[in-house]
Amino acid sequence: MRLLLPCLLLATLVACVAAWTKEDHEIFDLVSAVESSEGKGTTFYSWLGVPSTASTPEIAKAYRKKSIQLHPDKNPGDKNAHERFARLGVVSAILRSTEGRERYDFFYKNGVPRWRGTGYYYSRFRPGLGTVVVFLTILSSGLQYLVQSLNYKRDLGRIDSIVSQARSAAWGAKLVPTSEGQRKVKINLGGSPRLDEGGNVIGGKMVDMVVEGNDVYFLDSDGSLHPVNSDTAIPPSLRKTWFITLLFDLYSKVANKEAAASDKGNAQTNGEAYDSGEDGSATGSDAPGSGTVTPQNGAATGSTKGSRTAATMAGGRRRKAVKKR
Repeated sequence: MRLLLPCLLLATLVACVAAWTKEDHEIFDLVSAVESSEGKGTTFYSWLGVPSTASTPEIAKAYRKKSIQLHPDKNPGDKNAHERFARLGVVSAILRSTEGRERYDFFYKNGVPRWRGTGYYYSRFRPGLGTVVVFLTILSSGLQYLVQSLNYKRDLGRIDSIVSQARSAAWGAKLVPTSEGQRKVKINLGGSPRLDEGGNVIGGKMVDMVVEGNDVYFLDSDGSLHPVNSDTAIPPSLRKTWFITLLFDLYSKVANKEAAASDKGNAQTNGEAYDSGEDGSATGSDAPGSGTVTPQNGAATGSTKGSRTAATMAGGRRRKAVKKR
């Protein structure tokens, strides 16, 4: 019943929009043009200087008089003289036509509608592809957010119902805790009726729940407890609409590619730095300022042998030791 009235109003609006003809749209354009050129509130009758009850001959006479005043030859300095003169002829033709005057009098008495249908505005303004895409994106995202909100409210109501059933089963109709600690109860979550092992009819899917104080939990088959409260429901979020989600996904992909490229560049730089030690340059214990002196001449003692061995292993490969004669 709540949706009946909005549906009826929407159907009435659609019927009114569908009833507007091409001639009505021309009247809408002409009314707007007259008010823009001659001043807000100017009507066809006031522009011609006749009352709304004027006869056709009176309108024709007023048109001839007004056309002489607005003729482009009489107004050489007016840039809009041609447009005003042509517009006056259209206004006169509508008022001298029985059907045209009847349609105009309807809007003259009831007012020109503000909303004139999507087809009317589209044909006048002709939005570009970008505007249409932006409009459809905003519209679809808004509808998705609305659906999220409706689902969230529905989930909250269902959670409240389950919690109330669990507390009622544990505490009784007065909803007053009878004892401390946990109390296991069975709650009907709905569904088709079925028979239990004793042949009794169970009116839906029964689940095990635990009530402890004001807290209510689902009891899983493995004995784990899952809280049932408003935090269980998923609130609506613009972040979860399809367009925002798409933007975040694209950003994540670009960021991951940049991070992978940066890691690859660092790996190549480290590899080049490692290879530079293989060109015979001083590394390891041969490097100046290392604090270790490799004997140039002298006996091959243990320490010198160790130093010489370290020097031959510099750069990641063994160098051939040359004995001096």
